[in-house]
Amino acid sequence: MTEPAPNALISRRFRGFLPVIVDVETGGLNPQTDALLEIAAVIIRMDWQGDLLPVGTLAHHVQPFPGARLDPASMAINGIDPDHPFRFAVPEGEALNAIFREVRREMRDTGCSRAILVGHNSFFDLAFVNAAAERARIKRNPFHPFSSFDTATLAGLAYGQTVLARSLQAAGIPWDEREAHSAIYDVERTAELFCQIVNRWKNLGGWAVDN
Repeated sequence: MTEPAPNALISRRFRGFLPVIVDVETGGLNPQTDALLEIAAVIIRMDWQGDLLPVGTLAHHVQPFPGARLDPASMAINGIDPDHPFRFAVPEGEALNAIFREVRREMRDTGCSRAILVGHNSFFDLAFVNAAAERARIKRNPFHPFSSFDTATLAGLAYGQTVLARSLQAAGIPWDEREAHSAIYDVERTAELFCQIVNRWKNLGGWAVDN
């Protein structure tokens, strides 16, 4: 299937917002003190029938900021070795600027005025993105500072499940537990889930292309 070119339908669908799916892997739960270790984002587009689909993934391994905390419990879950020589990690500012640049380009191409972060328990990802952007003194953060779309909530409505693995299973989307807690893997599955829920709602008559 040929991916759709950017068009203004997605802006109309989400009141001028461009949804961008984001997942972070971190050294803990506190965005002010704990390291951002991985960030991945998926760009989605809308075809002329009003259906969403993922069209590209942006991802970076991130160097812990100076003085960052690495909680042993979190590190045991994500399995990341921050000192691994083949991580090819970059500073927070470099990683965020590269992703923000592509997000802003997509906003221009679709006529969207702001990006909105989509994530599974999205408040967590947004808090880490905002904290890292502030540390890096990035002035042009394209994401809305506090609003987000949470696929845990959407999946609870659509499928009666809120855990990502169970939500994907209910949606018929494959999930490999061995690949979990990689930002790229998790964000791509979350993107599939978000697109499927939004598309299903449209097909049930919840949103029409000519709105």
